[in-house]
Amino acid sequence: MKRAKKVLILRFSSFGDIAIMIPVLRALSKQYPNVEFNLASRPKMAPLFEEFVNINFISLDIENDYKGLNGIYKLFKILKLIKPTHIADLHFVIRTRVIGLLFKILGYKVKSIDKGRRQKKALTRIRNKHFEPLTPTVFRYSKVFSKLGFSIDITKNELSHNNSLPEKLKEVFYSDKKKWIGIAPFASFEGKTYPLDLMQQVIVFLQRDYKIFLLGAGKKEEDLLSVWTKAYSNCWNASKELDFKEQLKAFPFLDLMISMDSLNGHLASNAGVPVITLWGQTHPYAGFAPFGQPEDNSICSDRIKYPGIPTSIYGKKIPRGYENAFRTISPKAVIEKAIEILEENNN
Repeated sequence: MKRAKKVLILRFSSFGDIAIMIPVLRALSKQYPNVEFNLASRPKMAPLFEEFVNINFISLDIENDYKGLNGIYKLFKILKLIKPTHIADLHFVIRTRVIGLLFKILGYKVKSIDKGRRQKKALTRIRNKHFEPLTPTVFRYSKVFSKLGFSIDITKNELSHNNSLPEKLKEVFYSDKKKWIGIAPFASFEGKTYPLDLMQQVIVFLQRDYKIFLLGAGKKEEDLLSVWTKAYSNCWNASKELDFKEQLKAFPFLDLMISMDSLNGHLASNAGVPVITLWGQTHPYAGFAPFGQPEDNSICSDRIKYPGIPTSIYGKKIPRGYENAFRTISPKAVIEKAIEILEENNN
């Protein structure tokens, strides 16, 4: 009897990198309904995958339970119990490379992502820069599955329609007929964070005619969102009022999302929401733009004034003299783009 196919997917990374996987997993789930997919990742990622029927989430606290080489071997033994037939390494770091090697030694079919590190280095260096678009990460993911024998067409991506608005949000969303704009003012690094005084100008203007759904605050930023919520009557602090699961359920009910090169842009795009992304030290050419969004929804810093952009892939690096690069994106440009999209979708 032919053994049923069972795919083990490895990706232990940041929320944004995981969220980019969703269009790929939707295509796999739909096009291969009889294949069992098992995704191994950090525990906090679990809510992202509740929409799937034939994708099992394997929660692994790698920082605390699987440290060092002994931890990697312990992790391998646990993953081996799944009895996979194929292994897709979508992370390709030391941990997953060692695990992949151990599976290969035992005769398993293992394929790994090509991250294009050399091309990304050429894209982000200041001198002798190769400024050209790289393969989007979502297509790098899909290529791994193609090499394993699971070809997919992610351009025919279909959204999950199993969304219901959390009870506590019905009164908020349906209190009037104003449209809702999600705004995530923060990012993991300064090079990806639109100056907050400029973002406040965007919020002040847009909240006159629209409702603002504020997202993405950590403990340090929570005070600022609270100030904005109290100051502007049409602002609502979703970051404070909703847990991550509830936020995910709310995304499909937004009319527009404004974010930096960060997680919330991907989550909104996955929910079928138009997304405006703001790019400071990073750039869409690196391959991390939200999937399926029009190219002109990405608003980038001025490369005539700052030709070294992108200076890094994740916004960690701000070269000397580039501290004000993000300020070349005016609040007016963001506001006009937002109104343009909302009015287009109103027709």
